[in-house]
Amino acid sequence: MRTRGLNRCFRLVAVSLSVAAGAAFAQGFPSKTVRLISGVTPGSASDSMARIVAEKLQVSLGQAVIVENRLGAGGLVGAASVAKGEADGHTVMVYASAFTLAPLINPGVLDPKELTPVATMATTPTVLIVSTAKGHKSLAGLIAAARARPGEVVGATAGVGSSTHMNLERFRISAGVEFLRLHLKGSPEALTEVLTGRADFYFALPTQVSANVKEGKILALAVGSPRRSALFPDLPTTVEAGYPNSDYNFWVGALMASRTPRDIVLRMNREFNAAMGAPDVRERTLKLGADPLIMTQPEFEAMVKEEFESNARLIKAAGIVAN
Repeated sequence: MRTRGLNRCFRLVAVSLSVAAGAAFAQGFPSKTVRLISGVTPGSASDSMARIVAEKLQVSLGQAVIVENRLGAGGLVGAASVAKGEADGHTVMVYASAFTLAPLINPGVLDPKELTPVATMATTPTVLIVSTAKGHKSLAGLIAAARARPGEVVGATAGVGSSTHMNLERFRISAGVEFLRLHLKGSPEALTEVLTGRADFYFALPTQVSANVKEGKILALAVGSPRRSALFPDLPTTVEAGYPNSDYNFWVGALMASRTPRDIVLRMNREFNAAMGAPDVRERTLKLGADPLIMTQPEFEAMVKEEFESNARLIKAAGIVAN
């Protein structure tokens, strides 16, 4: 009994010392350059958001904040480096909603539990565009064509397991139709297939297609996200058009190694939220075709958990085979 009591005391002392050490460490944070790791190429939505926010964080944190691009496996290479790196808060992964998808499609590269959600930055709507050469004038017309010719209406995606692929699958399952999937290397290639008429439709980012829509080269039929697009305010969402659970939430956020002290995680949540709440950041975000998204850390954590569960169900329902 005495030995068990002593062991319990030792554990309590160890925990207390660990908490105290974490708090003391957090008080001195940040003490050096903060690196925002971007897993995508410069100019993409999440990379642009990282660079916008970095400018604000540099002022509020009083330390240099730089953006580094580490490409590979849909952002998983960069995310894995953050998960396994120093957990002192000075390295942050800027990731999109692919975080709740890529580990399921490419198992073994990253254990999602090694990263903790820190803060949301923005949400980017998608727009369902169709080729003018195919004669689809409305969302109902597109669905009618798919029902009349099962597996012949072609839906382009930016690759297997991409957000655009998931958007297509959620819409397809909700509408109860079959499409022929055309998986491309990325968004530019998918857009080209629609412009040339080789593909019937694609879920694109608003900024990618607004000019082509205005010029009449393609038609925009609906928004594939939970909320309407500021660039296409008159377009209904696919849910509003009568297809429940057809929307896909594309967000950009920040994550850290799960071993990072809790005080630092919460501090960075406040810093990111303050940056996203600045009027100039909001304006620049809207110009990217995105909407600022501000959440508490627990809210973001709950959203990520729910998305992992729903994406796992979607992958199973759509019969997507992991690589």
